[in-house]
Amino acid sequence: MEPVNSDVAAEPEEAPDAAESPAAATLGQLMLAVEELWPESLAESWDEVGLVAGHPSAEITRVMFAVDPTIEVIDEAIEWGAELLITHHPLLLKGVTSVAANTPKGRAVHRLIESGTALLTVHTNGDSAVGGVSDVLADALGLENVSPLTPSADGLPEEGIGRVGDLSESMTLGDFAARVFGILPAVAGGVRVSGDKDGLVQRVAVCGGAGDSLFDEVRASNADLYVTADLRHHPASEAREAAVNDRPYLIDVSHFASEWLWLPAAAEALGNVLADQGLDVEIRVSTTNSDPWDFILTPGGD
Repeated sequence: MEPVNSDVAAEPEEAPDAAESPAAATLGQLMLAVEELWPESLAESWDEVGLVAGHPSAEITRVMFAVDPTIEVIDEAIEWGAELLITHHPLLLKGVTSVAANTPKGRAVHRLIESGTALLTVHTNGDSAVGGVSDVLADALGLENVSPLTPSADGLPEEGIGRVGDLSESMTLGDFAARVFGILPAVAGGVRVSGDKDGLVQRVAVCGGAGDSLFDEVRASNADLYVTADLRHHPASEAREAAVNDRPYLIDVSHFASEWLWLPAAAEALGNVLADQGLDVEIRVSTTNSDPWDFILTPGGD
């Protein structure tokens, strides 16, 4: 996973004077840039997004993107010197009554504050927005004429949860599953597939992260295949029972892997916004694999 750096620029013919030099950014300015790209109004009602720790007046020179705000990720950000960590998943999605340092959540909060590292969450607003998690996944899989599975109530027509689109040419399910496997970062769980390996697919629905609540929308979209993560036994079994001509087929991937794809695109997008504003910030994508699984046993495997 190569880091993304937003401060790469062509060598100027003449050294710029002080007035033209990029300015340092504050956390408040970073928050405005993030809001421009991934408005909090696009977040689902149950979600908790935005600033978790940090002072808006703090100076920011380095930003790290990651999927999860785990201690390992936080330590990576601190070691690199990031003053801001932007994660897709919230640290405090459910209510807590204590952030004592002898609890996992409390330890993370203490580590952030004591190191002077801010934490900002872009979750379902990053899913829904144009260029968000599912858009990046759809683009990586070669889908065209893409539209949301569930349009956002408070956004543009092209914003919402999940995406559905078409391949330029039909493919077998086996070949498309290999394409999915090839674009994702390596994780223990690999890719699970339900359907006829030689069956043809052309219309594909995707949802980065857990998407088994969207089966009604997937069926309504007439998708041949649904690619998402965290498919539980009963929803997947019921989807197979309700299938028409065995469709939609299902591909189940790692939650972490499906959302990691968004990080380089998000880092580049934020870097472009900050550069347009004349702000000098270095941006990197975390190299920590926060998928919770370490290995898997399969029939016939080692």
